[in-house]
Amino acid sequence: MTKTIQAIRGMNDCSPTESPLWQWVESKVRNVLQSYGYSEVRMPIVESTPLFARAIGEVTDVVSKEMYTFWDNDEQLTLRPEGTAGCVRAAIEHGWIYNNEQRLWYMGPMFRHERPQKGRYRQFHQAGVEIFGIANPEIDAELILLTARLWKELGIEQHVSLQLNSIGSLEARKNYRSALVEFLQQHIDLLSDEEKERLEKNPLRILDSKNQALQEVLNGAPKLLDYLDEESRVHFAQLCTLLDQMGIAYEVNPKLVRGLDYYNKTVFEWVTNALGAQGTVCGGGRYDGLVEQLGGHATTGVGFAMGLERLVLLVQEVNHQIALPRAVDIYMVYSGEGTTLPAFQLAEKLRKNLPHLRIMTHCSGGNFKKQFKRADKVGANFALVIGETEAAAQQVVVKDLLAGTQQVLSLDNVVDYLQKAF
Repeated sequence: MTKTIQAIRGMNDCSPTESPLWQWVESKVRNVLQSYGYSEVRMPIVESTPLFARAIGEVTDVVSKEMYTFWDNDEQLTLRPEGTAGCVRAAIEHGWIYNNEQRLWYMGPMFRHERPQKGRYRQFHQAGVEIFGIANPEIDAELILLTARLWKELGIEQHVSLQLNSIGSLEARKNYRSALVEFLQQHIDLLSDEEKERLEKNPLRILDSKNQALQEVLNGAPKLLDYLDEESRVHFAQLCTLLDQMGIAYEVNPKLVRGLDYYNKTVFEWVTNALGAQGTVCGGGRYDGLVEQLGGHATTGVGFAMGLERLVLLVQEVNHQIALPRAVDIYMVYSGEGTTLPAFQLAEKLRKNLPHLRIMTHCSGGNFKKQFKRADKVGANFALVIGETEAAAQQVVVKDLLAGTQQVLSLDNVVDYLQKAF
């Protein structure tokens, strides 16, 4: 017997029973983003490898350990591990941000080669926002207000909380890095082999270590906020003031640094306790030097990304009031000589005149009992029934499957009836 081929580890199928919730979550994300006037962009899932090495940082875990990279003739390519670098590349290449503000969003698959676990997969999906050309802290605040509104739309606002920090300028982080390394070297025995490697390459990443004993020691470590440059300090204070005035609760977390090299000034995360270890729902911040770093004119940037798998899990966990749309509104039932054509004609007429309804035609034969059983299985509200008698009389039986009632209508009247019924 031939061995069946299965999905690659960490790359999952989305079943027909799961996809309605995904579509519901995606539609909420899309509607909120559009309500703020943001425009959608779509980028390739494959980019030149140097794009990510330059943007994210060669010593980050993403670039050094997690990217899916391959050679295409003499060019090294990578499946995108995140969306910001590709969006910046596209904005520079097509001149979208030259002397121009842009508020952009995207949604789609990303790829990282890491150990799969609940809410973290090798192919995962993100929705992200990138804003270019606005330096003021007001836009940082708008991003946070936007995400807060989304949590309300998804019914999860009571289960997420905002953590906020400023990591200042490159020079400020360089000064802080020296102080942090000096502190950590006094506690070198608590560091794992991986953390010792980070101490040389990217010590700020040690701040979010999962080692509880080390975390207790880090409570006494130098604070990045104490090393901020004046511009970053003022920017952060103005952001916090605006959030206070808008009634957005937050916690200043001095250990929050984010994992990618391109961030500066504001960084933030929305976190939850409802998903166990996978606590970050959304994260982002400023990257004012990235556009110039990738070859564009100096342009400020700020954005965020949220993992849709984790968002769907959280909605499933805490929001039990979702009314997902039925897969089918109307099921077309027909049987007997000369019934196929009028059934198909009626279904197409309804699709033309009632495009918001989901109409399924049976197609697979069998008696009425079998077809009604199938209509119930797919969750249809109504069955439209055409037998030989109805076909001859230019009529249809409209059966309300939820109320258990039915009536006979002429084919000319069925559109008006269903329009009122829905």
